[in-house]
Amino acid sequence: MAMLPQTAYDRATIIFSPEGDLYQVRYAFEAVRKGWTSIGVRGKDAVVLAAEKRKLTKLLDLESIEKIYKVDDHIGVAFAGMGSDGRVLIDQARIIAVRHRLLYGEPPTVDYVAKTISDIKQIYTQHGGVRPFGVSLVFGGVNPDGSVRLLKTDPGGQYFSYYAVAIGSGESFVSQFLEEHYRKDMSFDEIVDLALEALFKSKLETAGEKPSPEELFKEYHNLVEIGYVKADEKVFKKMSPEELRERINALKDRLLKK
Repeated sequence: MAMLPQTAYDRATIIFSPEGDLYQVRYAFEAVRKGWTSIGVRGKDAVVLAAEKRKLTKLLDLESIEKIYKVDDHIGVAFAGMGSDGRVLIDQARIIAVRHRLLYGEPPTVDYVAKTISDIKQIYTQHGGVRPFGVSLVFGGVNPDGSVRLLKTDPGGQYFSYYAVAIGSGESFVSQFLEEHYRKDMSFDEIVDLALEALFKSKLETAGEKPSPEELFKEYHNLVEIGYVKADEKVFKKMSPEELRERINALKDRLLKK
């Protein structure tokens, strides 16, 4: 049987290459790797989501950019990859949560929402005329039973639970940093500080025009976003710019340390 030309295998999502790859899905993973970095960190009593922002032009209003969203009262989500794809899937996640509440009279688990979104992503890898979603989502929240959960979904429709995870352009650097510094028994304040430090040092390493640590520190409170859920509250919240500035100032020596 004659083999197709190498370029033919990426013309449709449903064509496997001889190596067993779906090229369109592989390209979707590449779109995620080019996205702005997002992080999820799970502690003993809370989960934190952190995401970087980038000032692409001097006239861009950074306050209008969101990388972390509320899905339900007890669930938040961050993304990396194509923002439009992320927006559509986050809207679907909100609908999934509302339907679950109406049908069962109780809030959905974080696992259920992540699985259902992954099912949607998987459908888009096996039908002609569509393309995979070029975005990864990180869901963080507290289940009705009080368990703290952190899950990542990828463009192929898989999802996994993590203690700490990074997606986007800084994934490699941040993942290594988290592996070296993460502990399962970390408190809420400790995982917030760890996420802020990881993103700060990632921006120094992966930024196109690498700023000095001092320059980045001055603007850092505008270039990062933090959301969290505590186990005792079960309420998703986002930190205000004032809260972020205060925490970052308290971390100054740690962030600027070589």
